[in-house]
Amino acid sequence: MVFGCMGPDFEEERRLLNAGYSVVAGVDEVGRGPLAGPVTAAAVVLQPKEIPDGLADSKKLSAKRREYLAAQIQEVAHVCVAHASVEEIDELNILRASHLAMCRAVEGLGILVGHALIDGNMIPRELTVPATALIKGDGRSVSIAAASIVAKVVRDRIMVDLAQQHPGYGWEKNAGYPTKAHREALENLGVTPHHRRSFKTVHNML
Repeated sequence: MVFGCMGPDFEEERRLLNAGYSVVAGVDEVGRGPLAGPVTAAAVVLQPKEIPDGLADSKKLSAKRREYLAAQIQEVAHVCVAHASVEEIDELNILRASHLAMCRAVEGLGILVGHALIDGNMIPRELTVPATALIKGDGRSVSIAAASIVAKVVRDRIMVDLAQQHPGYGWEKNAGYPTKAHREALENLGVTPHHRRSFKTVHNML
């Protein structure tokens, strides 16, 4: 199968359903790259006959389109969003923390997941259900794409809230990513409790 222009589809999910797994969840995380804020994961179980149109990798969608699709997904799917805190990121490292958030999202669905489709090339080692890692999964699986959209929308809202508490860093626009304006604000305003101290750019400021 060739992926790319076609966008994600339901083929991986259908293969697993046909193999006898009654519940297949797509799992993705956002926020591994930012200097501030939590890392956020979502797990989504779509119903084959109620898949919203236009699901795609969240990075390829406008903020308005993501908001619209996130609302659609919440209406028709089982959804759970979970986080790993800045403290957990600093304690565990960002990869382990993102995997922790993924596990929490799967466990928080409230239904027994038969198989999880994980975006990326690694399956979280604490995951308690069978899983398949899909590289560039948000461009291949509609369930993972849906998870990427919901996680991005929720995390962006968190960063807008944090931006009101800590103005000047531009988190409402950059979501904590290391933009030029964010790095300059770090130099001028200093490090907040929401910055990831284990990240080199922040660590060097301390």
